Amino acid sequence: MEVERQAGLERRARIHAALGDPVRLRIVDRLQTSDASPTELAGMLNVPSNLFAHHVQALVSAGVVSRHHSEGDGRRTYLHLEQDALESLGTASPVAVPRRVLFVCTGNSARSHLAAALWRQNSAIPAVSAGTHPADRINPGTVDAAARHHLDLPVVEPRQMDEVLDPDDLVITVCDRAHETPKVPGALHWSIPDPVDKGPEAFDAAYTQLEHRIKALASRFDS
Repeated sequence: MEVERQAGLERRARIHAALGDPVRLRIVDRLQTSDASPTELAGMLNVPSNLFAHHVQALVSAGVVSRHHSEGDGRRTYLHLEQDALESLGTASPVAVPRRVLFVCTGNSARSHLAAALWRQNSAIPAVSAGTHPADRINPGTVDAAARHHLDLPVVEPRQMDEVLDPDDLVITVCDRAHETPKVPGALHWSIPDPVDKGPEAFDAAYTQLEHRIKALASRFDS
């Protein structure tokens, strides 16, 4: 027990040390709601690339941030905030309430449908979903995953983003390919691996990631 306690203290110390810089705190603040590529994030924060890389590495080494390759452009990486590493550091500040949330992926057959259904379960703010290249139908794996998790998932036809998008929507891309499509006005991006053709475990993993992110974001909106 004492060994575990000491390990926990050392981990917390590493996290606090990694956050002891204003630039790193700005990186963490930005990643609270959205994944981002290093290029995107460095540009948003107006930090020179070499200095930005140093700060990112410090956060990665402390287990606060992780990196992974895009499923679209394999040359691109995304930075993701490990939320569990920050649980002891307090609650994030609230943000402005959108009129509606629009979840976008490529086919609108899996991730975006699960996200919209999960959002409706966790927030009174309306939510819809759409795709950049809609499939013919919702993937059966999506329907099965919703049933396993007792999620109310309306079985509707996938829709094209341009037919659904409203200028006041908060657009959240849940697919790297959709995020990397120039015409998609995504305010936030969640880099969720595509579960299609990968079996039930992949759908359950996508469900779990979406549920965690949605609960965290929904709790930040002002009432």
